[in-house]
Amino acid sequence: MSGLSRRGFLGLLGGAVAGAGLVACGGKRWNTGVHLAGGAPLPPPYQVPLPIPPVARPIGTVGGADVYQITQRAAELEILPGLRTPVLGYDGIFPGPTFEARSGRPIVVHHRNELPVPSVVHLHGGHTPADSDGWPLDLTLPIGDRGTAWLHHGMAGDVVAGERAHRYPMTQRAAQLWYHDHRMDFTGPAVYRGLAGMHIVRDDVEDALPLPRGDRELPLMICDRSFAADGSFLYPALDQGMRRVPGVDERWMAGVLGDVVLVNGAPWPFHEVDAARYRLRLLNASNARRYRLALTVPGGPDLPIVQIGSDGGLLAEPVEHAYVDIAAGERFDVVVDFSLVPVGTVVTMRNLAGAGGAADVMQFRVVRAARDDSAVPARLADVEPLVPPSGATVRTFRFARGAVGDHKGWTINGTSFDPDTSLADVPLGETEVWRFVTDVHHPVHVHLDAFQVLRRGGGGPGEFDRGWKDTVDLRPAEVVEVAVRFTQHRGRFVFHCHNLEHEDMAMMATIRTV
Repeated sequence: MSGLSRRGFLGLLGGAVAGAGLVACGGKRWNTGVHLAGGAPLPPPYQVPLPIPPVARPIGTVGGADVYQITQRAAELEILPGLRTPVLGYDGIFPGPTFEARSGRPIVVHHRNELPVPSVVHLHGGHTPADSDGWPLDLTLPIGDRGTAWLHHGMAGDVVAGERAHRYPMTQRAAQLWYHDHRMDFTGPAVYRGLAGMHIVRDDVEDALPLPRGDRELPLMICDRSFAADGSFLYPALDQGMRRVPGVDERWMAGVLGDVVLVNGAPWPFHEVDAARYRLRLLNASNARRYRLALTVPGGPDLPIVQIGSDGGLLAEPVEHAYVDIAAGERFDVVVDFSLVPVGTVVTMRNLAGAGGAADVMQFRVVRAARDDSAVPARLADVEPLVPPSGATVRTFRFARGAVGDHKGWTINGTSFDPDTSLADVPLGETEVWRFVTDVHHPVHVHLDAFQVLRRGGGGPGEFDRGWKDTVDLRPAEVVEVAVRFTQHRGRFVFHCHNLEHEDMAMMATIRTV
């Protein structure tokens, strides 16, 4: 039986479809997805202050590992002014608490599930053992639920009830990671409803650099959502009962595109800044939307955006951009110098790839002069070039829409997700070349280890492909080759499209490290 016919339950995922229009791809089209028009009254942009998620605090230390407790629970939050939005949240908030970890210092996170649905937690970008990586069928059932009704027939993974401990060794360089739900068939609706948070790894190399820090280091989780008239998240759910159905209607399988941009859970917020350098840690946590982010200044040129890091940490040297293209799942670590404009200037982060409400992101209001001892060094970090040896294994993976059996869906090499069949058994420590071939937009995410982009189309890496990546943005009819090397952890992992509707409609594959 194919992965597309093995479906779980929708659970707490309601909402009527208010309207839709296909967003095509190719040419100047930016997104593969369908616009979901909301019905809620929306505030004018730039009226809500930017929230900063709280930092998670350990509850103790065991065996040299810091121990954390997170409770996944339903809550109601005021996201749109005057309305209450039901969310599924880590500690009942959206985004969830931000983790700040040290490279080389392990942590253990106990996730307690008080939701009405099962959950799976994946640390995106984490160098993590297989049993803590967030295998899509390793369900943590709601507290007190023995869970027989939730099991996928013949496909159950390591299922536990109530609470699961995730062990993260943190044997990786400083980087901006994030964590989110990863349950098979239901990642899209779960993340859309709020199950996402940021996870920052720090190390001595980064600490020694004079980069902006403290209040001048801002984690920014950017995502698009649509809202029903009552303020609830609008998502094209099929059923709220116990019937076995896919996580997303086939009409929406291209991807769900919202009409409100949230930053750290607030609609089009503003933030007051000093006339100084700021470090912005950008995360695209949207289900399907791609952004082209620029910093516009009234009557003047756009502010330059200096990239210092990518998904997997610092670059070797900074790179200046006029804008940043960021696909779902990607992160960009950038520095912006607000002293380049006079105090009183309003700098607007715009999405040049969006229209209507999707064109606005947030504002920075430069409100005061201030001392600034920060700098962006010409040399940031040592980045090992990942060079495939002569005769390296080359694997080709084709990402395309297709049909498996009676079901329409998304496929990799013509197959839907099968947890029991590996598309690649990869020896640990060996560098391989993986060739990704695409039909439409697909941001491809590989679990366990970061990779490096070797070439895009007929040329070398693209402008935004530098450094260590774990998610690469593939444009329509494109071929991208990456160098992949897995280390340390043997077991079963996945790679998949990070358009979450594509992932839920089976565009995911099993790999094994041996």
